[in-house]
Amino acid sequence: MDLISKHNIVHRYEKRKLLIAVNCVAGLAIFFFGYDQGMMGSVNVSIDYGVNRMQYGHIDPEAKQVVVDNSLLQGGIVSVYYLGTLLGCMVGGWIGEKIGRIKVMALGCVWAIVGASLQTSAMNADWMICARLINGIGTGMLNVIVPVWATETASHTSRGQFVAIEFTLNIFGVVVAYWLGFGCSFVDNGYSPFVWRFPIAFQLIPLIFLLCIVWFFPESPRWLVKVGREAEARYILGRLRGEDEYGLAEAEFQDIRNVAELEKKSGKVNSYFHMFWDVMPKKIGGGSSGKLHIGRRVQLVIWLQILQEWIGIAGVTIYANDIFNQAGYSVFKSRWIAGINDIFYMFSTLIAVFTLDRLGRRVTLYWGCVVMGISMFLAGGFSRLSQNNANDDYLKGAYGAAGASFTFLFTFGFGATWLTVPWLYPAEIFPLQCRAKGNAWGVVGWSIGNGWTVLLLPTMFKNISEKTFYVFGACNAISIPIVWALYPESSQRTLEEMDLLFAADSWWNWDAEKTFARLKEENPDLVNAARARRTSVVGGGGGEVGVGKKGRGFSLVPGEKAGSDGSEEGEKGV
Repeated sequence: MDLISKHNIVHRYEKRKLLIAVNCVAGLAIFFFGYDQGMMGSVNVSIDYGVNRMQYGHIDPEAKQVVVDNSLLQGGIVSVYYLGTLLGCMVGGWIGEKIGRIKVMALGCVWAIVGASLQTSAMNADWMICARLINGIGTGMLNVIVPVWATETASHTSRGQFVAIEFTLNIFGVVVAYWLGFGCSFVDNGYSPFVWRFPIAFQLIPLIFLLCIVWFFPESPRWLVKVGREAEARYILGRLRGEDEYGLAEAEFQDIRNVAELEKKSGKVNSYFHMFWDVMPKKIGGGSSGKLHIGRRVQLVIWLQILQEWIGIAGVTIYANDIFNQAGYSVFKSRWIAGINDIFYMFSTLIAVFTLDRLGRRVTLYWGCVVMGISMFLAGGFSRLSQNNANDDYLKGAYGAAGASFTFLFTFGFGATWLTVPWLYPAEIFPLQCRAKGNAWGVVGWSIGNGWTVLLLPTMFKNISEKTFYVFGACNAISIPIVWALYPESSQRTLEEMDLLFAADSWWNWDAEKTFARLKEENPDLVNAARARRTSVVGGGGGEVGVGKKGRGFSLVPGEKAGSDGSEEGEKGV
């Protein structure tokens, strides 16, 4: 394949080895994301950073810790990062449709490297705010494009597994950030600038390495089909699936091409505004995507990410040390127990690696809500009992330890379930023509959810204390019927089948499944990759099932219906 650089690893590896290599690069990007999130926890409590440079607090002479005087400034430095991720994801999603996934990953690295360098050298709050914004833009670009690249290269039977592995590395980044910051805090008794400058500078290592190697990896075959580079797409897809399974790769290629042709007619309504406004009634300009129902998908991914924050992970992260203190642990011991909790959190993500594709996205979210909801109610209850027995050291410690144990159980449940699905689902369900932009809306939801919780949680804990955990428990309970009613299952379905899954005019999941089954039966030649794989597994063959055939009787274009011969006629859709 002369069109692809001879140095590209697609020529050297195929099948699982190539997929593992792709996943390692994606995992490196997600590792950086986790590290970048966890890093500021230790930076914020650095004496030189908080007192001498940012000047938002003073030193407690007895505890030798930073006492925050200007919480607005401290919070602003942290939260401006999320404004950057919001801007970065929107820009990254837009240019990702135009220049491809690989180039956006490289561009995100450049922005993040500049931002990290400026943060490392920051001398005052204004400098740091600008640096955090730039760093956030780069992170947003990586967040929006990496999951898309990973899902577009993986097989539909193992898509969840590969993304779950990446998020194990994400939490590994959080763990590295926590323990690196913890170790640096002992340098010069915590007074040295090294305490905060080195952890910030450390993120440059994965970023520079990622920028150097990403050029040697294959572009998404689906994006290549979208822009008309079909020879490259067919070759890369063949290498990803293996030369010994050419029939499966060819069937998948034809599916991508068939659906891409159907989607191209609706390409004019794929701007961010049209995608968001599409959910509104047609009388006021909505419904422009027809049977694609892009507006519905946008709302689903935004609110799934917001729910991810409100089921309790932000609260446990912020309040964990207080819970450990109630158990009678010293400040030092509370800090390393919180670090142990992060390690426990990381290993819990491995459960999703083995269950996400077997159980499916919906069941994974269900059992996660059950475990986390119970944990939140019990953590809140034991926290109250510990406070009510403040004069009895034994009971206070016992109830506090019980509350602390349920924070471990909560992070276990979250890491195994809700950590991965809200990031995987947006990268799966959008049409090829706007998949990067669609995933950007998921990052928008994550940014809103993070900003919302970071803003409100201090006030909630101050005014209603441990009852905040009851709010999280209630959010877990509410999430179960929301997922059951509104979120169709994406597991074990090809990316090309998603347009059929969301073709129903109704929001309800049961209507989506009925419509999906009907359209699959009426259009047997529209998408064949999943059927070809099942035929191969059962019959031992790898024939070209339905290769080159287009779907009949189904149109994605507003106001059109395909005739029995594939021509366009009529005024009504599906």
